Amino acid sequence: METLKRHLPEYLMEAAELGLFMVSAGVFTILFEYPHSPVHQAITNADLRRFLIGVAMGTTAIALIYSPWGKQSGAHMNPAITLTFYRAGKVKRQDAIFYIVFQCLGGLAGVYLVALLFGSLFTQPPVSYVVTVPSALGLIGALAGEWIVAFIMMTMVLFTSNHNTLSRYTGVFAGCLVMLYVTLEAPLSGFGMNPARSFASAFPAQNWTAFWLYVLVPPLSMVSASALYQYGFGRRAIKCAKLHHANHKRCIFRCSYHQQQPIDLSDRLLNS
Repeated sequence: METLKRHLPEYLMEAAELGLFMVSAGVFTILFEYPHSPVHQAITNADLRRFLIGVAMGTTAIALIYSPWGKQSGAHMNPAITLTFYRAGKVKRQDAIFYIVFQCLGGLAGVYLVALLFGSLFTQPPVSYVVTVPSALGLIGALAGEWIVAFIMMTMVLFTSNHNTLSRYTGVFAGCLVMLYVTLEAPLSGFGMNPARSFASAFPAQNWTAFWLYVLVPPLSMVSASALYQYGFGRRAIKCAKLHHANHKRCIFRCSYHQQQPIDLSDRLLNS
C-alpha cells in the first residue's frame, strides 16, 4: 500500500495513456470503417483506409510516449512490456502488478467512453469494439503475427532505448512500427500485441475468441526478445524501463542512467 501511495501518479498516467489510445483507436476506426461515414464512402480502398488508421494510431502512440505523462510513467501502456522489464530486473514486483491493473482499467475506461459517445457505431459490426480476433488464416496465422510483431517491437525498444544516440527516438520508432503493424499485421490477428488492449475490447464485447492467444503470446515473445538481447549485450545493457528517459520527470524504476557507463556494444555495432 505504501508503494501504491508513492507511485499512484505513475499508475494513473499508465491508465490514462492506454485509455486515450483506445479512444483514438475507436474514433478513427469508426471514421474510416463505419459504412455510413463520409470518409469511408470517399475512400473505397480498404488497404488505404487501414494504412490511414495506422498513421493515426502511430501518431497517437508517439504523442503519448513524448507527453509529460509518458515521460514520467515510461509509457508502457502494455502489460507485456511491463512484464518484460520486470523479468529484466528494472521494475519492482509491486509496480509491475499495479501497472498491469491500471493498464487494464484504463483501457476499459477508454472503450466504454467511446461506446457511450458513439453507441452502435462502435459496438456493432464492422467496428465491434475494435476487438482482436484471428482472421481467415485462423489461430496459426494470428499466433505467428502476434509473436513476430511483439518480438520486433521489444527488440527495437531495447536496442534504441539503451543506445546513447538513438534513445531519444525510441517513441518515434515505436509509433512507426504501430503504423506498419496496423497496415500489414492487423488482417492476421487484429493487431493486439497488448493483453490489456485486447481485454479492454473483449470484455464489453463479450467476445473471447482465442483470447488466451492475445494474453500469452505477446509477453512470451517480448520476454524472449529481452533474453536474446541480454545474451548478446549483457544483463546490464538494459538501463531503465522508460521508453523515453532524457527528461526531468522522476523515475520510479531500477534505473542505471545516473551511473557513468561506457558505450555499450549496440553503440559500437551501429557506429562501426
